[in-house]
Parts: sequence; structure tokens; C-alpha cells
Amino acid sequence: MAAGEVLDTAALIAWPMERMRGSLVVPSQRAELGRISPEREMLLDSIGLEWATPGGAALAQASELATRTGDMSGLSPVDLELLALSLERSATLVTDDYRLQNLCELGGIRWLSVTMEGIRALWTWELRCPGCGAVQPPPDAPQARRGGLGSCPDCGTALRLRRGRE
Repeated sequence: MAAGEVLDTAALIAWPMERMRGSLVVPSQRAELGRISPEREMLLDSIGLEWATPGGAALAQASELATRTGDMSGLSPVDLELLALSLERSATLVTDDYRLQNLCELGGIRWLSVTMEGIRALWTWELRCPGCGAVQPPPDAPQARRGGLGSCPDCGTALRLRRGRE
């Protein structure tokens, strides 16, 4: 039984059903899994997952951590909920997402890889304009779609996410 583990979508796809029994997941993963693997999505109710939604305080704590590190720019709403649920339940986050692993390390949250090796270094991120070089403040909410980081208020060029300068 995997009690005390929050599973990201990679685990829902890759792990055997019996390994996931009793694990925590967020309701928004259903739609994500339905897009990626409809066959797996149909089996979710039969394996005894615990569906939970993190509270406002945990979401605020996860948002603050992700904003502080600049990781918010690359998180999806599902990612933020998984991180918040791990914080709220003091549970291990099972993920192959390097950004989530980075946040877990920086936030003191236990994490476990699904199939990959995992991170080797901690990174911070910044929104940088490739046109004028200006660094913009990170967003305070996850991005609805990948690549939707906005435009530079100084020159209008599309912003890009870059590893922060040490």
C-alpha cells in the first residue's frame, strides 16, 4: 500500500495498479489523464485512490514557494495542487517532473521518482526578455497553457523562462 504518497500523472500512467492503491491524487488529474491515456483514466476508480483537494492555506504555501524560486512560470494548475497536497498531508510527492522535484528539495518535501533518475542540482528560474534582456517578476499563479508567459512591458518581445543567474 502506498499511503502517504501523492502521485503525479506520470505515476498514474506508469505504475502497476496495485502499487497505487491508497495513494493520494487530485481531482483535476482526471481530465489530464483522460487526454493522455483514456484507458488508464477509466480504471482509476477501481484501484482505491484517495481523491483530495488541498486547502487554501496549502495552496498559498505552495504558490509562495513556487513564486520565490521562479518555478511558478513552468507549473500547471495540476502541478500546483499536487505540491500543495504534499505539503498539507506531509506526504511524499511521486513525480518525474524536475520542476516539482526542485520545489520539493527547496521546500523540504520528500519526493520519489516514477521512472527517471531525478534531479542532481537545485535551480532557480527567471522570466527574461530575449529582446532587451530585462528580467520580469515571476507570475503568482500557474500558467493555463505552456508558453503563455506574456510579453516584455519594455519592448514587447515574448518573455522566455531561463535558468536564474547565480
